[in-house]
Amino acid sequence: MPDNKKIKLFYAATLTFIALNAAFITMELYWFMALPMALLVTMMFFFSLDKLLLAIVFITPFTFKYRHEGMGFTIDLPTEPIIVAIAGLFILKLIYEQRYDKALLKHPLSVLIILNLLWMFITTVSSELHVVSFKYFISRLWFVITFYFVLIQMFRQPEKIRTFLWLFGAGLSIVIVYITIAHSAHGFERIAGTWIVRPFFNDHTNYSAVLALIAPVFMIMAFFRNYSWLQKKSAILFFVLFLMGIFLSYSRASWLSIVIAFAAFLILVWKINFRLILASVILLVGTIFLFQNQILMELERNTQDSSGDISEHIQSITNITSDASNVERINRWRSAYRMFEERPVLGWGPGTYQFVYAPFQLSEDRTIITTNFGDLGNAHSEYLGPLSESGMPGMVLFILLALVTLRTGVKNYKNAATRELRWISLGLTLGFITYFIHGFLNNFLDTDKASVLFWGFMAALTAIDVYHSKTKVPSEIKKTAH
Repeated sequence: MPDNKKIKLFYAATLTFIALNAAFITMELYWFMALPMALLVTMMFFFSLDKLLLAIVFITPFTFKYRHEGMGFTIDLPTEPIIVAIAGLFILKLIYEQRYDKALLKHPLSVLIILNLLWMFITTVSSELHVVSFKYFISRLWFVITFYFVLIQMFRQPEKIRTFLWLFGAGLSIVIVYITIAHSAHGFERIAGTWIVRPFFNDHTNYSAVLALIAPVFMIMAFFRNYSWLQKKSAILFFVLFLMGIFLSYSRASWLSIVIAFAAFLILVWKINFRLILASVILLVGTIFLFQNQILMELERNTQDSSGDISEHIQSITNITSDASNVERINRWRSAYRMFEERPVLGWGPGTYQFVYAPFQLSEDRTIITTNFGDLGNAHSEYLGPLSESGMPGMVLFILLALVTLRTGVKNYKNAATRELRWISLGLTLGFITYFIHGFLNNFLDTDKASVLFWGFMAALTAIDVYHSKTKVPSEIKKTAH
């Protein structure tokens, strides 16, 4: 088609769209305005899936939850429908081609992820609330498929790992600036910090956990000498923004996780002997066990509640007698354990904790914020949550996944093919340390922002181990693709 005809066709289509859109607006029908974006997404879905995935990564920090009361479901807009479509396309392609990289499937992380999903499906079948568990399982499935099994194939190009990190970091930085400005209007009060993060995050703990998960990556990138001046300064800016967000979130769990991650950073960089670390951990655990009564008595003497004063807020971390947040968390943990005692193997079903835990609360454990309606979160633990919902196998599989993830990260830090990938692996590993520490006190894998980073980071570690280690050469990589 001649160029002048293409131009005329373009103008005709544009004018037609404007006219139709104006007509729809007069009828108070606004959905037509989204048509160009819908067409663009559809074209990217079929012709440029990698760019669509990266676009989702950038947009994810801006998503918000939409709940349809009539149908009883919640969805993250605008990304989750696209994520579902990508997962569906992957499944159809897998059924049609019956081929996937065996090197990836055989990797210990992939094996554990598949086993985790299989056990979750089994406990969904045996669930106390089948509809709740099925929704939970399906939601976990499409996030794992999209941000692990699909994304990992894109990470065969190492520069895409870097792009993934920069895009999510850029989007998240914009959200942090917005939240911080909004928080400043309330004088950076601690109470305001718990809700000012909405609608992007459901509460300040979710917000701070995501920041803590990605912050170490940009700390590492800020000091990578092979990056340009602009890249280093941008990484420093992002890292400072993340630290500021964590500090102003007043999330004690995040503060603690960052301190432990920094200690792990020193251990790995200074190459402290692992046997010495193991001996120290055993000594610490043994000391706590021997003096548990004295330690408990000392903790019970702490009556400092959560406060806007930073020093008092830190002191309240060990208050297990009067701080409502801490005591209620213990109530949730004890309820989860009692649920496990009643159904130790299959549990009550994925996602059911908040709907069935109420009868397992004892009167002496109840607090001023205790509820019987499951509207204030779940088990507040990535370990006890699966224990109550999927039994002992569910918790063991998650613990194994955590341990193998950290092992893979440390292995990549030593064996990745390039210095950049070694340092990125270190950053990802430190991020996972913050999350797994955070997991003792909260759980966020049912939220989209934490899920995208969690499974995306895991995909990056697996891709580096399979495709970009020192033992791999291009010819070998080509062979493993078939």
